[in-house]
Parts: sequence; structure tokens; C-alpha cells
Amino acid sequence: MPTSADGSIQVEHLWKRFRADRGRPTLNDQLVKIGKRVTGKERDFRWVLKEINMEVPPGGTMGLIGINGSGKSTLLKIINQTMYQTAGRCQTYGRIGALLEVRGGIHPLLTGRENIYMYGTILGLSRKQISARFDTIVDFAEVGDAIDRQVKYFSSGMQVRLGFSIAAHLDVDILLIDEVLAVGDANFQQKCLRRISEVVAGGTTLLFVSHDLAAVEATCENAMWLTEAVVRAAGTTREVLAQYRGSIEEHAALVSSDEPGVRVLKVEVEGADGGPATSAQDAVAHLVLSAPKAGKAKFVIGVSQGTAMPIFVLRHERAFPAGDFDLRCALENLPVPQGHYSLWLAMYDSDDQSNLHSWRPVGSFDVHGPVAVRPPQGVMVLSPVYVNATWDLS
Repeated sequence: MPTSADGSIQVEHLWKRFRADRGRPTLNDQLVKIGKRVTGKERDFRWVLKEINMEVPPGGTMGLIGINGSGKSTLLKIINQTMYQTAGRCQTYGRIGALLEVRGGIHPLLTGRENIYMYGTILGLSRKQISARFDTIVDFAEVGDAIDRQVKYFSSGMQVRLGFSIAAHLDVDILLIDEVLAVGDANFQQKCLRRISEVVAGGTTLLFVSHDLAAVEATCENAMWLTEAVVRAAGTTREVLAQYRGSIEEHAALVSSDEPGVRVLKVEVEGADGGPATSAQDAVAHLVLSAPKAGKAKFVIGVSQGTAMPIFVLRHERAFPAGDFDLRCALENLPVPQGHYSLWLAMYDSDDQSNLHSWRPVGSFDVHGPVAVRPPQGVMVLSPVYVNATWDLS
């Protein structure tokens, strides 16, 4: 049942299109365009969102993921009403705070102080209400020495800090954040995540767009994956990210599968006893490779969960024969929790460092064992490492 409480977002059957890029104004282009117009085949637009349905209740958290150009930022702009849909319905309830670009919500010709009051006034707050929050906003943004300077003289990092601080401290019902947090340094990103946790705990609805999957997992209970203007998957963050990571692995393997050099014929990762791989137990990675000629190489294998950034890597150097050969690597106390993982391989010639096999996923495997521990809200986990531990309280 749809709700109209402050903080709720309802998107139904939403479509959005943009006018297609203009081609070169040559005579031939114009003749082709006229021909399409006469035959009724002209299409001077492209769809960037198709049949999008989404409902976020008050206090809900939704992460939007997908490659560049999939429609994430466009959807946020429609929800923020800085852009409007071509068809369908988008309804929001309550005040919206948004940080959609580096200078989102702030005017470069105004000072930092003037921007705070302007933004708050647009949101419907009185001057007294804004003044009560002013010092907190300035302290969080760490721009106290520059608050009376025109924003156009701020660095990009200072602009992001100010924009985020304004959006996150003016008691909004819905907070929209695009990828702009990546402009800040690591300390500021963690500071923002903590503030987002506090805002969400206070009942604010969050829509968060990011390519940083760790940040999405740290802040959002649910997620939506957009690809080629449509919703590819929606559900809990863990489920959607698992599908997204799997797609990344498949794409990486497909793109580089036709490269010349050493070929991978078979890949298996199993427990030392031949059963399934298990957390904190010994495992064996077995690869059957085929080389066009003998040589000596540096073998590098790694385990990842959906990206080219591995959880860990192992390196070994030795000679290999021409033709088919087996490569085995014994993994002691496999340090990952339950989940689906990819095995990556790279090979480099020991003499001239030439690439015999580029870094890419060569197989996938499942690990049995305990589920990864969920960190506190707003805390990012870069790698799902499993550690055996004994607790005592005295």
C-alpha cells in the first residue's frame, strides 16, 4: 500500500528520453534525416530510463548501482525535480536534500555563509532554524576560515564538504547523494558515512549512487542495479551486489578470453580432502594450463568477490613446459567467509616481463562456512576476510 508519509518515494512506470546528439550538419546527413522523416523512421531521441518502478518507505535506504550511462544520476535528478520524466509517475513527500554534483545546491558567486542560508531558505527553514545549525554545518565542513569567501574560490574538496554538510544537517526528510563523495579524501568519506548513519537512524530516507560497492553495502539495506536504462535487479543490498559482481566477472573474462598466450583449460578450487572449500580450512586451487612453448614465469593467483581488486594474492616463480601442464596451489586456512568467489590468474615471463596471461578471472567457486559479519552502519569493509576468534570477558 503506497504511503504519503514524509520521507517516502514512489516511482511508477517511469520513462525518460533525451534528444539524440546532433550529427554533423553536412548535406548528406540532412538528406538522410529528411528521408527518415518522410518514411516515418526518424528517431531523434534516446531512452535513458525505461519502465522504472521503485518504492522507498520513510527511513528506508536504497543504493543505485550500475555502469556509467545506465541512468542512475538521471533518476536522482528526476526524484529531486531538477529534471522531469517523459512518462510515468514520480512522487516524493517531505523536504529533499541533494548532493548531485560537486557544486550541487551551492552558488559559486555567493559566500559559504550566504549559501547555507540560501539552501535552508529553499528547504523552507526559517532564518532562526538555519542559525541554530550554522556552526555545526561549518565545523563539519571544516571551512571555518573560508566561510565568508566566495565559493568559486573553494577547492573542489571544500565545495563537496560544504555541499554535503548543508544537505545533511538541515533536517531533510529525503537525502540524495551521487558519486561526488569520491572527490573527498578518505577521512572525509568515512566522516560522511558516519553522518549518513546518524541521519538514517533519525528517520531520513537515503538514496545513494556510487561505484564504491563497499560504501553502498555500508549504508544501504536495499539496492537497485540499472543497466541500459532498465532495472536489472532489485532487492537486498547483498543479493543485488552479488549479481552485479558476478556480471563484472563474466564481462572481464569475456573481454579477454580471446587473448593469445597461455590458455586455461580447467579450474577447480576444493577442500584439501576433495570436498567443498570451507572457511578457515585448507583448500587447493588446481589449474590445467596450455602453453605454446616452454619458459619460466611468475605465476600470480588471487581471489576476489566481483572486482579486479583481489582479497589476497599469491605469487610463485618456476619453469613450465610446452603443451598442457598442471598448476596446484595449496591454500592454508582459506581466509574468506561463506560466499561465491572468483579465481584470477596472471603470468609474466621471468626474463623480459612480457605478459603471458593477463590478469583476469579464470574460474569461480563457492566457499562454505559462516556468513560474513555485518559491520556497524556506515562502516566500510573492503574485503570479506574471515578470522577465527575466541572471546573472553572477565
